[in-house]
Amino acid sequence: MPKSSVLTPTSHPARATLLALGPAFVAAIAYVDPGNVAANLTAGARYGYLLLWVLIVANAIAVLVQYQSAKLGIVTGRSLPELLGERLRDAPRRAYWIQAELVAAATDIAEVLGGAIALHLLFGIPLLLGGVIVGIASMVLLSVQSRRGQRSFELVIIVLLGVIVVGFVTGLLFTGVDPAEAVAGIVPRFQGTDSVLLATSMLGATVMPHAIYLHSALARDRHGESHDPGRIRSLLRATRWDVGGALFVAGAVNISMLLLAASALRGIDGTDSIEGAHAAVVATLGPAVGIIFAIGLLASGLASTSVGTYAGSAIMGGLLKVRVPLLARRVITLIPALVVLGIGFDPTRALVLSQVVLSFGIPFALIPLVFLASSKKVMGEFVNRPWLRIAGWASAGLITVLNVLLIVLVVSGT
Repeated sequence: MPKSSVLTPTSHPARATLLALGPAFVAAIAYVDPGNVAANLTAGARYGYLLLWVLIVANAIAVLVQYQSAKLGIVTGRSLPELLGERLRDAPRRAYWIQAELVAAATDIAEVLGGAIALHLLFGIPLLLGGVIVGIASMVLLSVQSRRGQRSFELVIIVLLGVIVVGFVTGLLFTGVDPAEAVAGIVPRFQGTDSVLLATSMLGATVMPHAIYLHSALARDRHGESHDPGRIRSLLRATRWDVGGALFVAGAVNISMLLLAASALRGIDGTDSIEGAHAAVVATLGPAVGIIFAIGLLASGLASTSVGTYAGSAIMGGLLKVRVPLLARRVITLIPALVVLGIGFDPTRALVLSQVVLSFGIPFALIPLVFLASSKKVMGEFVNRPWLRIAGWASAGLITVLNVLLIVLVVSGT
């Protein structure tokens, strides 16, 4: 286990907060991965500002969820998968692990595909070869965590997050957003079955199951287990800043992508794919903006696939009590993504569908998280307050209802 940061109740508040920053920014990479790019650009290009409200709601839910996940790891000294592994019998535990691994596989497909598309846009590299390069590059990033520890890994990921911000926000400086339509997009509504599919995809891309599992492990690994209530309170105060800052950045990036597509790409043929959107960005805003966009996508793919592998390792270790080296796991989980690239399946469509799969996996991570964080037996004096408990259950209910609505609309052919 990596060495924990020294943080005590008597530390200078500002310094204590700075020392605690990092885990949420790693988890936040899951919120700006290539799946987000595909879902948000598709939504903006097809429906303009209509689904802006989905991103706002999803980001609010994400703040609540990620804080509870980090809080669970700090207070208990164990990750969410570990706590579930201790409470489930063998058969349910294995079944639960299978669904969690399917979610992790869908995540990895999106991340490798996004990186491969970015390499193709930047250098004309074939998608399959690009996927291999992304896999190798992610192994290099993971080796930083293995050799230099979690703090060094966090710093590398934060740098990549900065590149992602520049890559996806720059375009907004060269286009005009319609304020009236943007405000109208805050009002919750749909426009047919496809808009519900996209909304579910956007939700799955924003509130990601593997990030829910991962954040508790990141907080545990960074800070270690503590039985000192004062130190735990100090950590939780700092964690609120960590989560708030990280998710503010991620939310701004997601909203920027949708606004860019809605204001500059709507009505242009082919902009419901990443390649088409990039071509439209180049044609509309210039090649320099197109290059910055592609670099942001590449950074997103590299960072998110490394974080996703880390999350998958935490899931397997907690539920099956099996530790697979990160680099070995990276090799294994790369195979499905390369298969998708190899058979020539439309990469943007695969990205959007992968996010729908993630959305269906959210309740399996979110419901146990809210239950455990609201349990006095598990959390002691740090149990969720009533308002946080209500918000957590409301979030789980909203996501479940949206998924059921999607099934009904698809089956009925509406």
